[in-house]
Amino acid sequence: MDERRVIKVSKYLAKHLRHQPERIGLTLDSGGWTEIDALIEAAASHGFRFTRAELDHVVTVNDKRRFAVEGTRIRASQGHTVRVDLGLSPVAPPPCLYHGTVARNVDGIRVQGLRPMNRHDVHLSPDRGTATRVGARRGRPVVLSVDAGSLHRDGHLFRVSDNGVWLTESVPPEYLRFPEPH
Repeated sequence: MDERRVIKVSKYLAKHLRHQPERIGLTLDSGGWTEIDALIEAAASHGFRFTRAELDHVVTVNDKRRFAVEGTRIRASQGHTVRVDLGLSPVAPPPCLYHGTVARNVDGIRVQGLRPMNRHDVHLSPDRGTATRVGARRGRPVVLSVDAGSLHRDGHLFRVSDNGVWLTESVPPEYLRFPEPH
């Protein structure tokens, strides 16, 4: 499977497992799961064909482990805009987490902190490298440090998705450290 096809199938899966399952007549259960055969059939009936082997390949090679397969079911690991309960228990975070963004967002973040926007949670990375890659998707990355230990001690809940993304409802600006301007 060539890289362009992997990306195309991955984006299709993300769109319909995270944001718009109804667009292809797909139903997710309360945990975000759907039957793989139903997904493949729904996609084909809406003009996008892929095989189970292609799906398995995309799930396996995705460096961000965006999708989880359990038996005959699949779901997105996090990032949903549709209401799902991933069943993740609250856990204590490491002392510091990171958030990748771009410069045009920094002034707003300084005032409002990190908000989930149209997602259910703010996504945080366990290391600076991952946050840099996340920020680079939209331009030149800016990496913010999050004082997750203090945020947690002050009552904010954290959960970690199956693919290692840390989730919390919001991060007020006082828990953020901004890089020095160059």
